[in-house]
Amino acid sequence: MATEHGDEQLTVCLVQRASSLDPADNRGALDVVSDVTSGISQPDLVVFPEVFARDFGKPGSDVASYAEGLDGPFVTRLTELAAAHDVTLVAGMFEVSEDPERPYNTLVVVTPDGLRATYRKIHLYDSFGYKESDRLLAGPVDPVVVDIGGVPVGLMTCYDLRFPELTRALVDRGAELVVLPAAWVAGERKVDHWRTLVTARAVENTVYVAAAAQPGPRYSGHSMVVAPTGEVLVELDEGDGQVAEATVSRRALAEVRTTNPSLINRRM
Repeated sequence: MATEHGDEQLTVCLVQRASSLDPADNRGALDVVSDVTSGISQPDLVVFPEVFARDFGKPGSDVASYAEGLDGPFVTRLTELAAAHDVTLVAGMFEVSEDPERPYNTLVVVTPDGLRATYRKIHLYDSFGYKESDRLLAGPVDPVVVDIGGVPVGLMTCYDLRFPELTRALVDRGAELVVLPAAWVAGERKVDHWRTLVTARAVENTVYVAAAAQPGPRYSGHSMVVAPTGEVLVELDEGDGQVAEATVSRRALAEVRTTNPSLINRRM
């Protein structure tokens, strides 16, 4: 974390990379952390897409057999990399649940000291012809905010983006950055939906939003970081194997919330 004149700043790196159907391949792909932390700028936070431990596969296919515990090989590898490179990592996985046939769609936050937090996806993708709840278990309605380098960070996953009340709940719990790993299925106007909603969540809550997506052709890509002003700080196209980086500033956020105190002006 870089600190200048009391301004906590967080450098965020988004990894836009496709996960495969082979968990071992995906654990190997995590080694990109070595590359992104060896450049000129040292990121404080590296974010991978939703279900990076193993892709969903064909619609309706079984994913329960690929679910892991939080002490399984995926989190273990994240823990090794976070410690080796002094960085915090966020990534998605299928986590075993109380229902042996329906795991959780879980985000894990791993620091150099180990597993810091988990978020189990609240809103399952029962939309656009999909029925995610047939094979996954929804997490508890309990918004998760975790401190990363002095910045309160809220966690959401993909379809959660379409529910503005969750982002507002995270901000009410103190979030100044919302991290959103996703596998946003491609389709007509879906990139428009994605860009519009990521920007809207940032503007209406005066919060940073960092969205790391799986790439095309199956998914929409366009990983992006949007400032609380609505400015798009960085955005990728739909291609695979890209990274994007931006800096979150608590001082800049405070200035925006002074100019646009919409959170204070709420009457409902």
